[in-house]
Amino acid sequence: MSDGFTLTRIERVTARLVPFEWEWARDNAAVIAENWRCRCAARSGLFDGRVLLAKSCRIEGTSCSVELFETSYASFITHKDLGSPDPRVLNAFAAIVPQGSDGAVLLGMMGAHTANAGQAYFPCGTPDLDDVRDGDEVDLAGSAEREFVEETGMALPADAPEAWLLLRGRTQAAFLRPVIFRERADALREEMERHRRAEIEPELAGFITVASSGEIDPRSMPNFVQAYLRHVFQPSCSSTFRSG
Repeated sequence: MSDGFTLTRIERVTARLVPFEWEWARDNAAVIAENWRCRCAARSGLFDGRVLLAKSCRIEGTSCSVELFETSYASFITHKDLGSPDPRVLNAFAAIVPQGSDGAVLLGMMGAHTANAGQAYFPCGTPDLDDVRDGDEVDLAGSAEREFVEETGMALPADAPEAWLLLRGRTQAAFLRPVIFRERADALREEMERHRRAEIEPELAGFITVASSGEIDPRSMPNFVQAYLRHVFQPSCSSTFRSG
């Protein structure tokens, strides 16, 4: 696939929390502290909570298993800001990809107060300790649905299939679940906007629809979003697609 990503169909995703000392974060504590100070000075309201990153991501047939570890958000965002210098660590997350009955895909624009202000994403978030179940199980599917409901106010269709696409790059493992709604994309956007305007402190600045490859914006859309949209609207570009 283009942009250095591979795309793999996944039928089952399992993830668990494991003990792990992230040596890069330990050895770069001063760099992390300074980067976080600069981040907070530029944008108030940031919170250094606990998040989960991946130390391994393995595909076996149509299943994928992920090992995640706990770290600070400041460590994660500094690692990302520096171009992800530790190749052992992946930003692994899951997201619902909402698509209207007319084929257009919806994205949320991050608000000015967020760490990724102005960028266009599928409704999603970095896994955290709220996603841990039964000791060490991490519910990535539940994380994706929770973030989608929180950001859009919409429930998934009861008959939506739970089929996943793993979009894997050098620094990311994005588990994407495309969901086609009965409504057209414009109607979905209006419903999502009503929910956003009713929020006291919305995370998103608004929603946009993308109906063709010509609407892909490299300035606001992260590489994994661009790669997925090219897969949807330019299937011939998916030269490294795998079925598992």
